Amino acid sequence: MPTPNPARSRAPSVGRGILWMLLSMLLFVGMDTIAKYLTAFYPVTEVVWARFLFHLLPMLVIMGRRFPVVATTRRLNLQLLRALMVLLTTFMMISALRFIPLADANALVAVSPIFVTALSVPLLGEQVGPRRWAGVAIGFLGALIIIRPGLGIMHPAAVLPLTAALLYAVNQLTTRRLAATDDALTTVFYTASFGVVTTSLIVPFVWVTPTPEHWAIMIAVGFLSFTGHYASAKAFSEAPAATVTPFNYSALIWAALFGFIVFGDLPDFWTVVGATIIVSSSLYILHRGRMRDRSVKTDNEKP
Repeated sequence: MPTPNPARSRAPSVGRGILWMLLSMLLFVGMDTIAKYLTAFYPVTEVVWARFLFHLLPMLVIMGRRFPVVATTRRLNLQLLRALMVLLTTFMMISALRFIPLADANALVAVSPIFVTALSVPLLGEQVGPRRWAGVAIGFLGALIIIRPGLGIMHPAAVLPLTAALLYAVNQLTTRRLAATDDALTTVFYTASFGVVTTSLIVPFVWVTPTPEHWAIMIAVGFLSFTGHYASAKAFSEAPAATVTPFNYSALIWAALFGFIVFGDLPDFWTVVGATIIVSSSLYILHRGRMRDRSVKTDNEKP
């Protein structure tokens, strides 16, 4: 009798799922840190191009003979829409990092789950009750506290991560629909391929030849992107989304730490207040959503 494969027979684990999500946030913030460093030497388009190119190359190696299967999609229009959203989100985020600290940018991007809740009504036809709408309003208040419009305190580029959060929310909603028809690897492949092709059309016009050291750093950006997405996928395969999603906010801790160590930046008092409000409102919205799902499940199970 053949010996069972432990990797295949191992049951999902909430603990492992949480650890994978914490690792993914560490990798993503590490990618942002390196991208911020590179924007001091190279155009944003070139940094974005490197991010997608060196994300795609290891994927192609892993896909190998499975390429024809992985490259097959049933929803090409949605794949291209999602890929466009990811590309624009990346441009917005890296552009913002040229001017504002890591912690501030990540605090503003943290409103994305709030945008998801708001957009789920017109895009997915979901119902959102008054309590979750209140959570949405409070979350946006937290973003306004960070930006403090009209006071001239925050750099105007602060609007970029907020826009990135909106685009990322559209990306998440599109991903939900794709999950019903396409494999996750297919979705990541189309996203990376679209990013490489699109930026390759633009990058020759702004090209600055990297030094050997900076080539290595650019490769690291793509590698961190690839491994971050892998860790995120592992997190959702090990534990329910509602369990691991709150650990996305560990990115705020990594961003503050890396921003201080690498660039000497620390978030000010009002940024911390705004971030706390955004995280609290997002967790409240998540909590109310889970309660609603349980209620609907209970009603469906009644005879």
